[in-house]
Amino acid sequence: MRVALGQINTVVGNFAANLAKVRDVVARARGAGAEVVVFPELALSGYPPMDLLERASFLRDQREALDALIPESRDLAIVAGLIMPASKGQAKSIVNAAVALVDGQIAHVQAKSLLPTYDVFDEWRYFQPAESRQLWSYRGRRIGLAICEDVWSGAFWGPERPYALDPVGEHAQAGADVILTVSASPWDQRKIPLREAMLQDAARRHGIPIVFVNLVGGNDGLIFDGASFVVDSAGRVVQRLARFAEDFGTLDPFEHGRAEAEPLEEDIELLERALVLGLRDYLHKLDLSTAVVALSGGLDSSVTAHLAERALGGENVLGILMPGPFSSEHSISDAEALGRNLGIETRSIRIDSIYKAFHEQFAGLFGAAESYGLTQENLQARVRGTLLMAVSNYEGRIVLGTGNKSELSVGYTTLYGDLVGGLAVIGDVLKRDVYRLARHANRDAERVPLHTIKKPPSAELAPGQLDSDSLPPYPVLDEILEQAIEQGRPIDEIQPPPGADAGTVRWVLRQLDLNEYKRRQAPLVLRVSAKAFGSGRRLPIVHRSGWGRQGS
Repeated sequence: MRVALGQINTVVGNFAANLAKVRDVVARARGAGAEVVVFPELALSGYPPMDLLERASFLRDQREALDALIPESRDLAIVAGLIMPASKGQAKSIVNAAVALVDGQIAHVQAKSLLPTYDVFDEWRYFQPAESRQLWSYRGRRIGLAICEDVWSGAFWGPERPYALDPVGEHAQAGADVILTVSASPWDQRKIPLREAMLQDAARRHGIPIVFVNLVGGNDGLIFDGASFVVDSAGRVVQRLARFAEDFGTLDPFEHGRAEAEPLEEDIELLERALVLGLRDYLHKLDLSTAVVALSGGLDSSVTAHLAERALGGENVLGILMPGPFSSEHSISDAEALGRNLGIETRSIRIDSIYKAFHEQFAGLFGAAESYGLTQENLQARVRGTLLMAVSNYEGRIVLGTGNKSELSVGYTTLYGDLVGGLAVIGDVLKRDVYRLARHANRDAERVPLHTIKKPPSAELAPGQLDSDSLPPYPVLDEILEQAIEQGRPIDEIQPPPGADAGTVRWVLRQLDLNEYKRRQAPLVLRVSAKAFGSGRRLPIVHRSGWGRQGS
């Protein structure tokens, strides 16, 4: 049975465009002699639709798109993720389903059994889970249909198994010959090998092949990598589709002796490609094409500009230099060199006179203080933020935030200053990985100036200022943050890295909690880790943690 994999990039709510993509792939599958073509989860509506699912018009539009698709199944089966009505009398009115279309009819509907409600997922809010799991018979094969989370269970997880129910295992016990999985599984830096290992284990355990077709593209802060694949009954990955791009493939999962699939790229290459795709799709799906980035000569703004040029093309990226009273000459020259290396337009405006005018007006409020305290430091950042937003308003460019995850975690950023923007491109990237991205950017030629990579990080808002004056060294800070945020360890289980002690850990975690209010006002973050700031990490601003009390 020849199966086609249709790895498509959808736009939430753009039913006409999504339907057109599905039709194009169906035609391609037909031409390739496929008997079945498989698409991702919620292929016509896009994923995640969130509260659009509560709009009757949204559900009606998807039904109209489905009605237009059904006739395309005249000579091959179409399996796609769709929103379907739930059975009468259920608590929820809709299900997230894998639907098989055959000979101009809906031949089989399998609702999703395991509804993820953690991190960025909230499917219990909208969908009714499956009442049962039934096999679909097609051309002499018994086929089990699974939807994304349905495969994230089973013996692979051992005692940490997340669900008691195992839909894939049930299908196998019922006599399934193959599992076809429709998925919208967002990427993070551990996800591709984890998916493959999990389904390799399931295929070996049950002795059946598994086809996994995943969504690709960026939708808001989520980045879907595609990376669809097929595992044979021996647990070998026999086909991989592209990472971070639309792709198409066909094979017979029952054939034996196929060569192993091509190996994966290195992790830093995948991280760069994820961020480029997320940035490009965020703009293009909003019908935007141009961006502006503040160029300080520092590492974060340089990497952000590099990613923007990769995503949008140099002609669509503007770099603004805004040197102030404490900017070093090397920072200015580094920013200018970056612009030349990337082939982007740069403009420069000094903020000294604007900053001085503000400072003088404040004398009536605060007295004629000449100290370079936090108020004066933040004022410089806010002047720059105002200029960036003026450029955005006047030229219609989106401002790209340049703050990294390490800074956002502990609040080393200024509200209404460097936090302005429409998208925080590296807001889920720890500083250590920003360095790795910079070095990777220079793999073929120097794009990020070497001096930028080598010099000590500084906000340059006061004479001789360095980040290390206010923060632990970044290797120490990042190790604590990874344990606290991404691994979810409580304070008493966090191991202080070399050069730190329990007091350092307490300080970092206290800053992490105190600065939740800033992160609520930060731009949308592109999610690339197991736990990003945003919808997947929901904490109250007003609360008390026991470890934060005096003496604890």
